[in-house]
Amino acid sequence: MPMSLIEHFTAAFHLPLPLHAAPLVQCLTNEISVESVANALLAINAKPVMADDLREITGFMAQSDAVLLNLGHLSADREASIRLASQAAQAQQRPVVIDLVGIGASPIRAQLGQQLLAEKPMVVKGNLGELRHLVGLPSQARGVDNSQADSADLALAGLAHRLQTFAQAYPHTVFLATGPTDIVATATTAWRLDNGVAQLDRFTGTGDIVGALIAALLGSGLAALPATVLAVSYFNRCGEAAALLASKAGLATFRLNVFDQLSQLGQDPEWFLAVKGENYGS
Repeated sequence: MPMSLIEHFTAAFHLPLPLHAAPLVQCLTNEISVESVANALLAINAKPVMADDLREITGFMAQSDAVLLNLGHLSADREASIRLASQAAQAQQRPVVIDLVGIGASPIRAQLGQQLLAEKPMVVKGNLGELRHLVGLPSQARGVDNSQADSADLALAGLAHRLQTFAQAYPHTVFLATGPTDIVATATTAWRLDNGVAQLDRFTGTGDIVGALIAALLGSGLAALPATVLAVSYFNRCGEAAALLASKAGLATFRLNVFDQLSQLGQDPEWFLAVKGENYGS
């Protein structure tokens, strides 16, 4: 019988959350969600730094444990900062998470994404439409939003297979496609993750938060695949718990409950028993 997702990632799911250590995560992220990203990191006992000035990036990189590079709200200055941060992280051997926001909507972002990918980051993430664009599959996504068609079971299986093939050229990189169902793939394996609630797609920055959580776990010493599965599963379980607490409230209350759960859910040693997912196989 194939090993279940929980059995496969037991050690990662037992990592204390909030973290005992306090990894410093340098975030060059979307200005629209920068406050949410910073507070999410603080909620799990990580330390955010949002230094994106070209004059400071290299110095802060020397102090950081991991880096998140997010293509959201791109500008010429931000592109230069992202490129420098990627190079500095590689030179100083810091784990890098790349979030390919909007690469299917803009050739500028697509070109930058390819340049960053060539530097072999530990984790590359985007939504289902963005990762379909990355590997050359058609998508009906618009802007930075997912398409319902990309979430169909057949489309998910096709993306998982294509990501595994694509990853052969990047054997040390984990690829994450987020949506109602999430896909995590490497050159040798692919998993689908089935937790989460629809409300998580109704406030801004949730994808940015997941990228930051992955970076924090990498900065704590976790390997890329378990860090990615743990971050996605934990955030989605926080969303599920928040939805139960806010069942008769609005989205603002739900959002606050998500941040509460980021700092609280991991205190339950059995939080991960409700994690759902399966292996797609090689």
